[in-house]
Amino acid sequence: MKKLTQQLQVETQLAQAGNRTDDAKTGAISAPIYLATAYRHAGLGQSTGFDYPREAQPTRCILEQTMATLEHGMAAWALSSGMAAIQLVFTLFKTGDRLIISDDLYGGSYRFFDLLHDHYQLDFAVWHGKSQSELATLIDERTVAVWLETPSNPMMHVIDIAATAQTTKAHGIKLIVDNTFYTPLIQRPLDLGADIVVHSATKYLAGHNDILAGIVIAKAPADVDKLTFNLVTTGAVLDPFDAWLLLRSLKTLPLRLRQHEANAQALVKALTANPQIERVLYPGRGGMISFYLAESVEVDAFLQALKVISFAESLGGVESLITVPAVQTHKDLTPAQRQAKGITPNLLRLSTGIENVIDLKADLAQAIIAGTK
Repeated sequence: MKKLTQQLQVETQLAQAGNRTDDAKTGAISAPIYLATAYRHAGLGQSTGFDYPREAQPTRCILEQTMATLEHGMAAWALSSGMAAIQLVFTLFKTGDRLIISDDLYGGSYRFFDLLHDHYQLDFAVWHGKSQSELATLIDERTVAVWLETPSNPMMHVIDIAATAQTTKAHGIKLIVDNTFYTPLIQRPLDLGADIVVHSATKYLAGHNDILAGIVIAKAPADVDKLTFNLVTTGAVLDPFDAWLLLRSLKTLPLRLRQHEANAQALVKALTANPQIERVLYPGRGGMISFYLAESVEVDAFLQALKVISFAESLGGVESLITVPAVQTHKDLTPAQRQAKGITPNLLRLSTGIENVIDLKADLAQAIIAGTK
């Protein structure tokens, strides 16, 4: 069945996710939600494969198998949040290890990396993501991994995963990629040479602004063994109901992502043509856009004038959301750090939803007019 699944197109894989998993009992098309936290054993040494939900849980296992297939990995783990997913990956490292991180990341990642440095003495070096020769010079005998976001948050920088994988492999270190913005429908980092992939599943994978979840996928048996043991030990697993909701959400991911992307590309054209927009940042694919309002547009007035798009954190949901990174996602950076990265008070990040693009264009246009001084 696994071989057949891998031969199917991704839209079919997702639409069929969880189907036929209960044929022996009920034939249910939708996978059941198993809420049990205890499992009966027939006798000593006899197990159904489920002993305790921190180790394995039937509903979560279906989700994890789906994500492993989707990202072409050996195994996947579903966790209670995107940050829990990042934390699981970092259980592979120890005090004194050095990691190289790309220079534009989600603000919560910076906050966590600061904690790891301050409390556990992990060392971090910053790579600008453009030159492989620069990356090579940053790698020393203590370096264990490179951590990337591509496209990055919020500046939409794109890093060549395949080229970076060649560099990391040449030096015998891991490559870890946060694939939240593109999802495996646009980009599969493991196929490009990465070792581990991380998702904030709260975003596009869930897609409805109603689930908090994280996903980790790995392809090397040694990493799979370690991550499995470490998650059983630490226990930040996704609960059965949210696992079921996330599995259900994945079924419409191809449809949603096509609309996200089509809307984003249309809005990029409209924003670029608007004289009150200084600059638009768009990586070419996906539904995420960042843009700078001109000095003549007052940010708060613009935000308050929006009628369709919501001023809110998060991204990847069916509803369009707009964020001010300088005061929300990246507020924990110092003003100097934000300025150096281009995260200024007039930079906005737009998560394009699946509404009719005519309404989204009109909403942005009227808000710009309302915010103009």
